[in-house]
Amino acid sequence: MDRITSQIESILFVAGEPVLLEELCRGLELTDGELKQKLFELSLSYEAEDRGLRLFMTGDTVQLTTAAENAPAVEAVLNPTQQRSLSNSVLETLAIVAYRQPVTRGEIEEVRGVRCEYAVERLLKLGLIAVSGRKDVPGRPMLLVTTDTFLHKFNLTSLEELPQLPQELFETV
Repeated sequence: MDRITSQIESILFVAGEPVLLEELCRGLELTDGELKQKLFELSLSYEAEDRGLRLFMTGDTVQLTTAAENAPAVEAVLNPTQQRSLSNSVLETLAIVAYRQPVTRGEIEEVRGVRCEYAVERLLKLGLIAVSGRKDVPGRPMLLVTTDTFLHKFNLTSLEELPQLPQELFETV
C-alpha cells in the first residue's frame, strides 16, 4: 500500500462517518481522478484479501465500513443496542422526501393527507434527512432532502438507484 492510500485509510478510519471526496482531494492535493483510482485500489484490496473493512461510496462521499458478512460476529461480541425500526408513517414520509426532494413539510402533508411533524423530526434526529435551505415563498418553509446516512442505511450509492415509480403517482398531486 502506498503512502497516499495509507493516509486515505487513516482519514476514513478516524472520521468514522462519510467524508467528502472534495475534502480528500483538497487535503491530499489529489485530482478527482487520482483519488478515485486510489479508492478503487483500496476497495479491491479489502475484497481480495477478504478483510473486515469495506469502502462505501456515494457520488460525493466515501466511508470506511465493516464487511456486511461480519455483522453476526460484531453483534455477538459488541451486543449493540437494538435500533427501533421506523414506523410506517416515518417510512412514508422518508419515501416522499426521497422521491420529491427538495420538499417542504407542507408538501409532504399534502401527499400524505395528515400532519407529519413527528415523522420529520424523527428523520432529522436520525440524520436520514436534512434541511437544504428555504423555499422562496411566504413563510420560507424549510426544504428537506435525504442524506448520505439515508443512502448508507438503504445500501444505495446514489438516488438514481431508487426503484422507479409509475408516473401517474406524480401526476395526482
